[in-house]
Amino acid sequence: MRKIIITSWIIFGLFFVFTAISCNQNNNSKKNDGVINVVSTTGMINDIVVNIAGDLVSSKALMGPGVDPHLYRASARDVGLLSNADIVFYNGLHLEGKMSEVFEKMINQGIKTVPVGEAVDKSLLVSPEYYQGNYDPHIWFNINLWLNCVERVKDSFVNFDPENKEVYESNHKEYLAKLTELNEYVLAQANSVPKGKRVLVTAHDAFNYFGIGYGFEVIGLQGISTDTEASTSDVQRITSIIVERKIPAIFIESSVSPKYIEAVKASVKSKGFDVKLGGLLYSDALGNPNTPEGTYVGMFKHNIDTIVGALNKGSK
Repeated sequence: MRKIIITSWIIFGLFFVFTAISCNQNNNSKKNDGVINVVSTTGMINDIVVNIAGDLVSSKALMGPGVDPHLYRASARDVGLLSNADIVFYNGLHLEGKMSEVFEKMINQGIKTVPVGEAVDKSLLVSPEYYQGNYDPHIWFNINLWLNCVERVKDSFVNFDPENKEVYESNHKEYLAKLTELNEYVLAQANSVPKGKRVLVTAHDAFNYFGIGYGFEVIGLQGISTDTEASTSDVQRITSIIVERKIPAIFIESSVSPKYIEAVKASVKSKGFDVKLGGLLYSDALGNPNTPEGTYVGMFKHNIDTIVGALNKGSK
């Protein structure tokens, strides 16, 4: 009798072990019936994922339209989404500065966690003195830099799911063609603005790489991160530049409160010069889903068209 009981426990134990292993294998790869579960922090990264992986993934972006990644803190729901992911993509370079511990937790859980910004050669990154030795994380505003991140995402999928390598590489090739066409369009639009008028004044320093890539002088009211508020001296500094150089337009951003840019406009007016609000730019987030601005290509076209339209109108 004792022998039968022991044998039964052994059989039960083996059943439990194999069941646990089976469940673990099912949970570690392609959890949703063969579909890879992917979570990205920003819409820009999610756009890469969708274009590279298509129907092979179930993809979510944590930060929607109008969300400021510099200030974003992960909710309990976010942590749940991340914990159930097969792959987590994030920008890195301190863009999601308040989520560092969350990413460490994902890594410790064995979840493939990929900082796409690390794909960009450090010699091509900007490190302003006031940013405490950190790099400017807004790399998506230079398409040539962003192509490195696109390749990093593609390679991550190929390594995770080699069976579908040809699909990822084919989609990658198609997306590169779209981004190359976009880059040519942006360059042509930028060149339509007289060089002396290519001055972009925005709420915060999100457009440094845009300026380098497309020949604009970029002046931000706040620093690279929106974690600190603009001061009265910042408003006065920008006011003096605008009045002295007769800059025709300044721009608000979708993920930053417009109050500081509106304060600059009022301050400039008090000095006897009328600077126009040139329009809304998408800086740290894409536009609404199912709109052109809800894609990376559509967002970039909206931005360059808005900038060029306002500056050329003011230069006539």
